[in-house]
Amino acid sequence: MGNSWFQFQQFRINQDRCAMKISTDAILLGSLLESQNPKSILDIGTGTGVISLMLAQRFLEAKIQAVEIDEDAAKQAEENFKVSPFAERISLFQGRFQDFCSLDSFDLIVSNPPYFPDHLKSHDLKRNKALHTDELSFEDLAENASKLLNPSGRFWVILPPRQMSDFRQIANSYSLFLNTVVQVHDRQDLGVLREIGEFSFQNTHGIIRKLVLKEDSGEYSMEYKKVLSGFLLGY
Repeated sequence: MGNSWFQFQQFRINQDRCAMKISTDAILLGSLLESQNPKSILDIGTGTGVISLMLAQRFLEAKIQAVEIDEDAAKQAEENFKVSPFAERISLFQGRFQDFCSLDSFDLIVSNPPYFPDHLKSHDLKRNKALHTDELSFEDLAENASKLLNPSGRFWVILPPRQMSDFRQIANSYSLFLNTVVQVHDRQDLGVLREIGEFSFQNTHGIIRKLVLKEDSGEYSMEYKKVLSGFLLGY
């Protein structure tokens, strides 16, 4: 998904000025998270704006606040919002999530966060900012999300399994508990590639679901095609 633009069924994403292009992670998070008719949504690290736009399509009564630290990505996300059918319901804050303030809490918070604290960095500073936790640590993410989530709200994140385990421990210290996890496998015979986690202030028994992206033949699975069907062309 590295093209300069990407066409969805109901909106188009231009991404030539964004360090991180549209990814499978973003598509999975935007399509698989669950929420009971949220009226207010916060998208932390919106990048191209794709998750905000997917949620605007899914939740027709929701107002969405996107946050993006990178200036170029923020400008492009805002342009993507303005030419979409959902422009009136999405706003953007350009800056660090730690500096974002809101008088109101949110029914739903989502994030496809950076997760490489110890990964060898490249010479691309913008890509480093999107991938590494220097600018947004798990501690800052959990602490600030806990302050902005309403008491009955839901906080969804997508991470590799090891990082999800680390984040879960930190989130627990802010009374955010993992209620649901979707374990994503590339194929049936391979290990967990990503975990999509739902956190809330309710410490309930966790539900584990499984999604396999591809059949042994390499074709997308029927379940994954169903996930994509409301958003991507050709599904």
